[in-house]
Amino acid sequence: MKNSDMLMHIKGKSVFIDDIRDIANIHHGVIFTSPVPKGIIKKLDVKKAEQADGVAAVFTYKDVPGENQIGHIIQDQPLLAEDSVNFVGDPIALVVAETRRQADNALKLIEIEIEELEPVSDPREAYGKGELLVPPRLMCFGETDEVWDKCETIVEGTAESGAQEHFYLETQGALSLPIEDGKVKVFASSQAPGGFQHTIAEVLGVPMHLVEIDIKRLGGAFGGKESCATWAALSAMAAKILDVPVKVVLNRKEDIQNSPKRHPYITDYKLGLDSEGKILAYEVMLYQNSGAYADISLPVLERSFLHAVSSYKIPNAKIRTAACRTNIVPNGAFRGFGVPQSVFAIESAIFKAAEVLGLHPSELQKKNLIHEADPFPYGMAAENCNAEKCWNSLDSKYNIENRIEYVKEYNEKNVLTKKGIAVQPVCFGVSFTQTALNQAGALVHIYTDGSLSVSTGAVEMGQGVNLKIAQIAAEELSVDLKRIKVETTNTTRVANASPTAASTGADLNGMAAKMACSELLKRLKKVAAEIFSVKREKIEIRDETVYAGGRETDITWEKLVNTAYWEKTDLSCHAFYATPLLKFDRDKEWGRPFAYHAYGTSLIEVTLDCIKGTYKIDSVDLVHDVGNSINEELDEGQIEGAVVQALGWSTIENMVFDEKGNMLTSTNSYKVPDIKFLPEKFNVHFLENAPNPYAVSNSKAVGEPPLIHGCGAYFAILNALTAVRKDKEMPSLPLTPEKAFMYIYEKE
Repeated sequence: MKNSDMLMHIKGKSVFIDDIRDIANIHHGVIFTSPVPKGIIKKLDVKKAEQADGVAAVFTYKDVPGENQIGHIIQDQPLLAEDSVNFVGDPIALVVAETRRQADNALKLIEIEIEELEPVSDPREAYGKGELLVPPRLMCFGETDEVWDKCETIVEGTAESGAQEHFYLETQGALSLPIEDGKVKVFASSQAPGGFQHTIAEVLGVPMHLVEIDIKRLGGAFGGKESCATWAALSAMAAKILDVPVKVVLNRKEDIQNSPKRHPYITDYKLGLDSEGKILAYEVMLYQNSGAYADISLPVLERSFLHAVSSYKIPNAKIRTAACRTNIVPNGAFRGFGVPQSVFAIESAIFKAAEVLGLHPSELQKKNLIHEADPFPYGMAAENCNAEKCWNSLDSKYNIENRIEYVKEYNEKNVLTKKGIAVQPVCFGVSFTQTALNQAGALVHIYTDGSLSVSTGAVEMGQGVNLKIAQIAAEELSVDLKRIKVETTNTTRVANASPTAASTGADLNGMAAKMACSELLKRLKKVAAEIFSVKREKIEIRDETVYAGGRETDITWEKLVNTAYWEKTDLSCHAFYATPLLKFDRDKEWGRPFAYHAYGTSLIEVTLDCIKGTYKIDSVDLVHDVGNSINEELDEGQIEGAVVQALGWSTIENMVFDEKGNMLTSTNSYKVPDIKFLPEKFNVHFLENAPNPYAVSNSKAVGEPPLIHGCGAYFAILNALTAVRKDKEMPSLPLTPEKAFMYIYEKE
């Protein structure tokens, strides 16, 4: 995967937040957090900490100059706790000292008394107690209640999926510098420059133009740096009050303890099929474990809501959701953003129905795939639907039926090991479901030597969005890629930027950059037209050479740009793009929330050791719909990374909480996929001849949709387990080797 920072990464020259150490008088902040999941603060004494060596200040909620609030969807999350705490890790105070070690030592001197209250960690229990962020949502499509009597087969059950830690390489952090006239510049590890700027301004009690956010790159994010502005806000507050640079960077233990996770879900489902295996009705109730505060839980749940039927045509559906407030760390955005949990629920229902019917789940999956013009439950019709094309393309390459038959034959002949195989269709809607966020700006400068500077609101976090934007600009202007520099993401150059999230980074910002370059090209063509006394339509620029009336001229790109400057031509352009056609009525749960859908199909095969309960992933073969790829190497890397991340969520990434909500998982006990865990065979194919008219350069988003492929690992392992015994209920996800062992040996 060759993104624009690759060589600097290899040489160790890429600069991240904690690499910035040569600033004079830099101070360090460390956060004092709640040791209990729920309680009332009776006493807080920071005097000894304030007097410790090197300490500049200890801040509590009383010191916040503006609003002590960072909740941006629901105003329910204080920056620093006031009278109560609601999860282990809830920030209470900030210690700022000359060194990190001094701040850590002073932290131990803070005295606190908390009256502990009974916490809630289970979303069902929270639901029963009415602990909800907002009232439950309901979407009805067709006549679900009327068709159950017509169903030949009905299955009911529960699907439970766990949390997941982002485990990005660079932990959460920010460095803030006080600037003259009361301004603060914040170097933030953030996916959301516009959102962080707004939150920090409110905390400081200043207008937004006095807060500048600058983001060079992130060392990974996966959604975990989209919404929680705690660390950046604390850093900025301390810098402004103390008038010194302040860095707040979490160590790995702190990051795991305090940062948002993928939401755990408990889901109840009911699925009805006719005699031919066609799905007639589906009911589902999604209980989201939102955590202690809302954070970004509601948009995550909304995406679960809208993807409840996944890749299938279901004529009658009743979908209910509940955002349940508990006393664990607030959960937030994670690659896939609620879709994997919904997909897991309906695939669990299909797996169970297939078991009852004595079929492989793929037979029911294929029979019920969504097709062109089929409606989704929210009213949007499938357009340019490639679900069946992806399935057929994969089938033509790997013969799905033969692969399934091979697994059956293997299992008949082997006792100590069993194989499992699963097909996983993908149907992923692309756009922010909050319609207003589907906008982006770009600022492009052409300098007199012919080089270009491109600024957008997109944040580079390893996915290669900067390279894609540079390629889009180079193609639009027909210049060498080396002429283009994509700048840091900065709120003074591109204002009000939406988060780089929802797989829209290249779609939105790339289109804005393309529009800016297109306007600049028109201006340059006008200059060239005047030189050659022809109409502008007769001018072309190809590979940095001007053509007039189809004939090559002696005017190069550099000469044209220089001439344009001396003709007083504006060589800077700001452009704005907003995704068209989007609309969604939340009162009716009806509309067009997505610009388009990305599709795919994958085949995952595993081998289970029936003695130990361990397993290995033998192969992942997939076809994915990327439209016309802007950069095939980047897209292939994104697909592989997304699949591996989902393999981890499905199998080994197990976050453990006790009954009170205390997180028992730590750095050493959290297992992520390593090179030895990866499948022995990993084949990625792009769907051919599938241009997408709804995105820049006919491409499709590729950050999140491919993650769904990896969910099939759970069902492949379960397929192997059911070859051992069939009298067990489905285990919760992740399906760890321990759970596989207990599935084999534990009595009901």
